[in-house]
Amino acid sequence: MNLTRMLYLGAVGSLTALIFLCLAWELWLAPLRPGGSWLVLKVIFLLFPLFGILRGKVYTYQWSSMFILLYFTEGIVRGWSDKGLSQMLAWGELALSCVFFVCVIYFARNEKRRLAGLS
Repeated sequence: MNLTRMLYLGAVGSLTALIFLCLAWELWLAPLRPGGSWLVLKVIFLLFPLFGILRGKVYTYQWSSMFILLYFTEGIVRGWSDKGLSQMLAWGELALSCVFFVCVIYFARNEKRRLAGLS
């Protein structure tokens, strides 16, 4: 398996895992309010890049690298401020957003080089 394929799978896997983590976190595992919270709507924004990521569109990889920093920031803030399970989920969100960020940055770079005929 080549590096670009591994980066693609890393991006798809981490984004999908982040979607499921955020759904479970805000609906069942540790919502802000019992029964779920409106914060679950943050998952909708993760669906915007999903189809472009699945199709391997370089432009989507580029803009989603900046977009994911919102989830990185939330993971840091809630990782330090929350307690218990919510804190652990926040660190998970942070880890998944870091994996996604690294994968999309290097995938976009490799694809742009390949399309330019440099590799």
